[in-house]
Amino acid sequence: MAHLTAEDVAFYREQGYHLYKRPVFGAEKLAKLASIFEEQLAEKGDKLSDELDTPHFRDPRLLEFLLADEVLDLVEPLIGPDIILWSSHFICKDPYKGRQTPWHEDSAYWNGRFDKYDNIVTVWLAIDRSTKENGCMRVLPGTHHNGFSEYESVDMAVNTFHATIKNIDESRAVYFELEPGECSLHDSRIIHGATANASPYRRCGYTMRFLSADTKVVPEKNENWQIFLARGRDRAGNAYVNA
Repeated sequence: MAHLTAEDVAFYREQGYHLYKRPVFGAEKLAKLASIFEEQLAEKGDKLSDELDTPHFRDPRLLEFLLADEVLDLVEPLIGPDIILWSSHFICKDPYKGRQTPWHEDSAYWNGRFDKYDNIVTVWLAIDRSTKENGCMRVLPGTHHNGFSEYESVDMAVNTFHATIKNIDESRAVYFELEPGECSLHDSRIIHGATANASPYRRCGYTMRFLSADTKVVPEKNENWQIFLARGRDRAGNAYVNA
């Protein structure tokens, strides 16, 4: 069973992340998830591989993984027993041509969509091996305490987002190197990003994003968005797909 120690939780609270260096799912279940990803990749058409957003809206088979105890047992010690499934995203950096992910806070892109941002966690599950060479995620530890940062525009031809945080000291970065099936967890407010993939090896991960269910999801800012009560009870008066 997936498990975080008290020391793991304390580190996450202080630094804003945790690397879970054990398989989240068994081999058969991980292979099933990887197969669903390959289907999504084949069906994407001209859409870039790093843009396969909210695939569970289209493919409910993914709820087997997003609502799994193996995942929720990692999330609960960090945000509490009442959990909302907010979103998911296949992020795939193709060999040699995957775009870089500029420095950003997830919470900045969701500004106005919730009433608070202090209990939002992303699980980044490695489908491929994720290394410094192929553009693994990197974070600036402790920056989830800083509030929203100041951004400047960047070229989306070579970046996955339109803006990056100003005045970053990259020497502080911690790189999230993971084997297939392992995961990282990070606070939505932490500053993070990734370099482009200049290697011959694909780098794919599945992000699973969760909120504490005392967070109000603002309806008028989330039109046609699907949220699920993953565990526990609603505490903010939200409307769920599976209510």
